Amino acid sequence: MKKLLAVTIVVLLFIAACNAFDQPWGQDFHVNVDGEEFDGPFGWVLGVLLAGGGLLVGAIVVVCVAILIGLLFAGLGVLVVFGLAALGVALAAALSPLLLPLAIVIGLVWYFNRRGKRRAAEMKEAAI
Repeated sequence: MKKLLAVTIVVLLFIAACNAFDQPWGQDFHVNVDGEEFDGPFGWVLGVLLAGGGLLVGAIVVVCVAILIGLLFAGLGVLVVFGLAALGVALAAALSPLLLPLAIVIGLVWYFNRRGKRRAAEMKEAAI
């Protein structure tokens, strides 16, 4: 596939070169600027310069838009993270009254477990 791609590119460049040099200096190249028509070597040079300028302007616009979109997506990412954090806090605040019975049970289990550990530690000290 790589060889086929290279051969295709070379053939297309050869066809473009043959078309470009079919008539030297682009004799059938006409540029119309504000109703005034330029042809011959000057028209060819003017057309190449104008096309190059358009490509340069297009490249600058694409770079500026890429930077703007990069900043936009970075800012949106930060906003999404903060939004999800706020949603989590709001969800926890909304569910906290419903979780009160569960919190009471967990608190009692933790208290009795801690009390049992304290008694075991006191028994070990008394044994020494």
